[in-house]
Amino acid sequence: MIKTAQEAIEFIEGRQSFGSKPGLQRINALLDEINHPEQELSVVHIAGTNGKGSTVNFLSTMLQETGLTIGTFTSPYIEELNERIAINGKAISDDDLLKVVQKLQPLVDEADPDSELSEITEFELLTAAAFLYFKEEAIDLMIAEVGLGGLYDSTNVVSPLLTAITTIGMDHTEVLGNTIEEIAGQKAGIIKKGVPVVTGKMTANALKVIDDTAQKQQANVSHFDKDYQIVYKGPSTSWGEQFDFYNEQGKMTKLTSSLLGKHQTENAAVAIQLFYFVCQLRQLPFDEKTVKNGLLKANWPARMECVSQEPLIILDGAHNEQAMQRLAENMNNEFKNRSIYVLFSALEKKNIEGMLEQLLDIPRAEIYLTNFDHPGVLRLEKNYQIVDEERINIVSLWQFGLANILDKISSDDIILVTGSLYFVSEVRKLIKDLIT
Repeated sequence: MIKTAQEAIEFIEGRQSFGSKPGLQRINALLDEINHPEQELSVVHIAGTNGKGSTVNFLSTMLQETGLTIGTFTSPYIEELNERIAINGKAISDDDLLKVVQKLQPLVDEADPDSELSEITEFELLTAAAFLYFKEEAIDLMIAEVGLGGLYDSTNVVSPLLTAITTIGMDHTEVLGNTIEEIAGQKAGIIKKGVPVVTGKMTANALKVIDDTAQKQQANVSHFDKDYQIVYKGPSTSWGEQFDFYNEQGKMTKLTSSLLGKHQTENAAVAIQLFYFVCQLRQLPFDEKTVKNGLLKANWPARMECVSQEPLIILDGAHNEQAMQRLAENMNNEFKNRSIYVLFSALEKKNIEGMLEQLLDIPRAEIYLTNFDHPGVLRLEKNYQIVDEERINIVSLWQFGLANILDKISSDDIILVTGSLYFVSEVRKLIKDLIT
């Protein structure tokens, strides 16, 4: 029997050897054994290529402003695994994680070798742990972020109050499909019969797939730029973005997202529209003060996160081409005419050349392409420098790359660490240690 939190985490992470396997049969087999705690939870279910985590965070902080107790299930983590399961922004404690895993571990370890339970994946185990913990803590509402896709994701066993699909882009094509329409079909798999769905900013062909699925499921769709809109007002005087929000309820002006980047106003808008629907379902007041306070309290590490002012160091886990395009737009919008030193690494399965091309759209960016300790990391022996030999440097160890940049920057320059969230979190830990 597992006796410590560290052993519990090792047990969970030990399931990585089973990979990431689409399908609901294994998670349902495990939930059968623990009397389906997810059936006793009120859930808002959120899918999307990018923006899921920020939307979860914005919605959670707004709902907390009303006095509700909110559980969030998100991925990946930045500093410790416990972050993925949180109540009112506070990660599950080591003691509580241990208690939950102690209930699940015998069911998995003692399962028949030919049963579904014997092949439970890491994410499926975490999903079940979240359901169990939130049920035992009697939370008011759970916000569940889809891990991968939607239709066959282990979170898709819930019967949600509301669903949302933030964005659709080309990512995880090896699992989800090679076209926007195929990927949209997977994301639309979270749409349930008669359950309202909020859609974020996306292309017409992706939206058509979602609308067609929603029509079959008789689910009402609330569309970005149609049923609710924003007017972007530009960066705030502090760290963040200003915007106005409109929906059928009326207009809210001078809202401020605590997260930097124009796209965060779009994620915030999805969250506000979801909040509006939760308020209707729960007879809560939908008022401007609650929205404003909630947006200002949102905090999402490694998403346009400032970890140092002198020098200015920004971390952003832009882990696919669409996210990198938005990052480049943000840097050009927020930091015109400043030299930017970019420390970048990603997983080999991503479109590395495409991501580099997006970064090179930042006129005064110099890129240090590197790797980090993770299976599937990009291979430096591939000639990625061919994209732009003058502005792309190859560095075998990211620590050397960071030291090189720190050695040459001037007071007005910026360091941007981006790419895989696994990479960004590794660099973040070192920087945090250095400045504390």
